[in-house]
Amino acid sequence: MGQLLSDTSKTEDNEDLVSSFNEYFKNIKTEKIISQETIDLIKLYLNKGNIHGANSLISDALRNIDNAPINIAVTGESGAGKSSLINALIGIGPEEEGAAEVGVIETTMKRTSYKHPKIETLTLWDLPGIGTQKFPPKTYLEEVKFKEYDFFIIVSATRFTKLELDLAKAITNMKKNYYFVRTKVDIDVENERKSKPRTFEREKALKQIQSYSVKIFNDNNMAVPPIFLISNYDLSDYDFPFLVDTLIKELHVQKRHNFMLSLPNFTDQAIDRKYKATQQFIWLEAFKIGVVAIFPVLGNLRNKDMKKIKNTLNYYQKIFGVDDESLELVAKDFQVPVEQVKKTMKTPHLLKKYREETFRNDFKKLVSTFGRLLAVGLYFPAIYYLQLHILDTVTEDAKVLLRWKYSKPRSNSTYP
Repeated sequence: MGQLLSDTSKTEDNEDLVSSFNEYFKNIKTEKIISQETIDLIKLYLNKGNIHGANSLISDALRNIDNAPINIAVTGESGAGKSSLINALIGIGPEEEGAAEVGVIETTMKRTSYKHPKIETLTLWDLPGIGTQKFPPKTYLEEVKFKEYDFFIIVSATRFTKLELDLAKAITNMKKNYYFVRTKVDIDVENERKSKPRTFEREKALKQIQSYSVKIFNDNNMAVPPIFLISNYDLSDYDFPFLVDTLIKELHVQKRHNFMLSLPNFTDQAIDRKYKATQQFIWLEAFKIGVVAIFPVLGNLRNKDMKKIKNTLNYYQKIFGVDDESLELVAKDFQVPVEQVKKTMKTPHLLKKYREETFRNDFKKLVSTFGRLLAVGLYFPAIYYLQLHILDTVTEDAKVLLRWKYSKPRSNSTYP
């Protein structure tokens, strides 16, 4: 009889785990950071009561996400804005340390790597334009080591040349993805407005640029690829958000998480994307622990817990651009004291709150809130709830800072 009750209890525990896992991934409305195949295999192990197997799969998935290299190649004609696009993608200004050199002459005479300052696994490669003396068309792809890249971005500020079209054909033959990016459209639109002040229509001007680009491919009997019209200095406008959407969807699933974290905070939607990706990562880590921890841990936070919480806070602040260094840059750009910027932030005060006795009184409410959000009937150790609380707070701060930036007068940026 005792064995029967024990078996029944184990079966119910397994059902709770499977139910919690199913419930969470069923409700995800954005890109999943692990593949559906992995999700299905974890469910299978949980159904069979193979907790060790499920844990092992989750651990492998998280390790692969952390370590998967992302390599993006950017190429195009001289002066097209390649370097500016790279700086925009890695979220640093042209005068900051580690930025791609911006200039009106050809600054890229060899392939040059630019590591993302916050995501170590992401590298953008500034490639010489095809057809330069050192990189003739016939040997271009081999010379720039085309096999290393996840995809190519071909940049132009005017029209796509025959050399760039030939490059697109070659990339297609090599079974790699490529995207055409038409930069400096803000300048084109402004010139159109000045030349036709009475009849100017912004959307009409953009459609003309898009149609002209499409015509080039049709005239060369080529399938029309994704074409994005962007301004490197105003990422929230034009097609930059659509470019980001496309890159995320076509990246290998295990590379999506870090790529989403790498993106600049150009809209609330971009911040939300980071938030949801990070929430998935925390949830998977917590679930791995939760499958063997049926009851919540409500004791005092230990020293090693506080160290992990501090590291988590510092990392999220850095990723979401609300760390001290980022806030100092914002203050410098807008010529205000950094303390004025920090006054709008909540994260600087979180660690103090966690150390106070009053925080313990709020903890059950915190567990209840996140427990409903994450999984019905499954409890995680306290530290994971705190990580989610930190994530919520840092995300809110990032959005406050974004609104703060756009509420201030913006200096006129000019292209090289």
